[in-house]
Amino acid sequence: MAALAERLSPPDLQTLLLAAFKRRAAAVTPARLMAQYARNRFTGPSDVHPAALAEVELLLHRRLAGHGFTSLTLSPLCPLGTNSAVATVDQHKVVSTVRNTEVVADATNALALECAVRRQDLLRTDRRSRLPVRLAAVHRVVRAQMFDSPGMTAHFTLLGMCTAGRDEGSFRFETSALAEHITAHIDVLGRLVDLAPHSWRLHVSVTDLTDGRHRAALREHVLERIAREHPEVTAGFDDDRTRGRGYYAGACFELRLTTPGGEAVSIADGGPTRWTAALMANAKERLMVSGLGVEMLARAQAWAAAGARAGDADR
Repeated sequence: MAALAERLSPPDLQTLLLAAFKRRAAAVTPARLMAQYARNRFTGPSDVHPAALAEVELLLHRRLAGHGFTSLTLSPLCPLGTNSAVATVDQHKVVSTVRNTEVVADATNALALECAVRRQDLLRTDRRSRLPVRLAAVHRVVRAQMFDSPGMTAHFTLLGMCTAGRDEGSFRFETSALAEHITAHIDVLGRLVDLAPHSWRLHVSVTDLTDGRHRAALREHVLERIAREHPEVTAGFDDDRTRGRGYYAGACFELRLTTPGGEAVSIADGGPTRWTAALMANAKERLMVSGLGVEMLARAQAWAAAGARAGDADR
């Protein structure tokens, strides 16, 4: 194992693995191929209609442009270690390839690389540039870990959003970017389902990951802003959250959408990170990331449309 992992150069390892998989592929018969397709959890199609996904994706791109985000079409692959090098994700949770790459498992990790490239370009012109870079992508990701949730497949569509910039002191970049991402998610959700007390309900929870040091700033610049701008949404602190500690830096948020039938679904999640600071070797760099479950959103839109049709029929 050490010889393969450490002693062989990446090109030599790639050559060896390509030869090995070529020989394995040569032994695959049509019957074996059918059997593999039937039982391999990575290869089956999604149960969400492609037209529903396409409609949601188009709306996402249009709405996010109004919030200053530039949409990208990501490559299906990213460099080996994209998730584990800066995001502390175990390599076993991603699908590694024999060409020193891995299948994109989270669009925000790939977007972080592009944010770092664009921020470096800005810093070449102005070494103290505070000009933010806002990128977004709707991407079909693949994850290798097993999921407990029923209906979850190894591949699904996610919206990833990143805002990269420079530290502004007093947690100002972080709270501003948190509010920015939450507002964008609320806008998108409000365009797809009826966010009203009698129908769909949206709750925003914010968690201070610093034992209360940033609680006042998060209340004033995030929660109170959401309350002013979106009275149809409830918002508050979630002090019991444990997920995201060690992954996000300082704070995080979650959006939970409750259906008219009372089912609560976690639809979006995000928080500040230090990924671009590590990628650029610059402690002043900051990055806000968030993701939204597009397939969950497509299902929610379908449920909302079905509910509206049922209401019309009753009338």
